[in-house]
Amino acid sequence: MEHLRDKAAAQYLGIGRSTLWLFTKQGKIKSIKLSERVTVWAKSELDAFIARAITAA
Repeated sequence: MEHLRDKAAAQYLGIGRSTLWLFTKQGKIKSIKLSERVTVWAKSELDAFIARAITAA
């Protein structure tokens, strides 16, 4: 399973880092906290978010 840091995850989704963090805080995207200062997002979770967005559109 591939994991992406915030910059790479935001770039993968085509959104800004602040929007990625907002969506995570709102529960739209699940993140994985590896340590106090390291958070990653599973690429499969990002793909699922994209699929949900397409379905909702």
